[in-house]
Amino acid sequence: MGTRDDEYATFVRARSHALVRSAYLLTGDQHLAEDLVQEALARTHRAWSRLHETGNAEAYARRIMYHLQVSVWRRRKVAEVLPGDLPDASDRRSHDDAESITQRMTVERALRSLSPRQRAVVVLRYFEDHTEAEAAEMLGVSVSTIKTQTARALEHLRKLVPELREFRTTEGTGR
Repeated sequence: MGTRDDEYATFVRARSHALVRSAYLLTGDQHLAEDLVQEALARTHRAWSRLHETGNAEAYARRIMYHLQVSVWRRRKVAEVLPGDLPDASDRRSHDDAESITQRMTVERALRSLSPRQRAVVVLRYFEDHTEAEAAEMLGVSVSTIKTQTARALEHLRKLVPELREFRTTEGTGR
């Protein structure tokens, strides 16, 4: 194995978990997330000779993930049912754990109910902390589209998860 291959393998080991976490938030499905990351890493490997020198490999892989996900949105849609039941009441975990799990599942279900584009905008803006301009560039849309999708997504999430009503965005700052 050559030096570049070693560097790529080190990059994959170090950053795969974070990439899968972001991909899961984009897709809402663990298997689709893993597939998305695998494709992004394969494309990153093909461009590795020019990426490893500049240190932009992770940014490149993330951009590939977002572009691949955008192309999925543009494909013809097939209805998909995402099952998601709450844990059994017989679960013996402490009340705090059960409450935390229930809240997490509620938020995950609410995120899955967003359109794929809205989910991507929420992930980019609030999970990965990108500016509106950065998110717009990554998704290949205008800043006004990002603002509109963000507002609609947050409104929808606040209806489904009342605890989020207190969450406000900083408007006019680009953050």
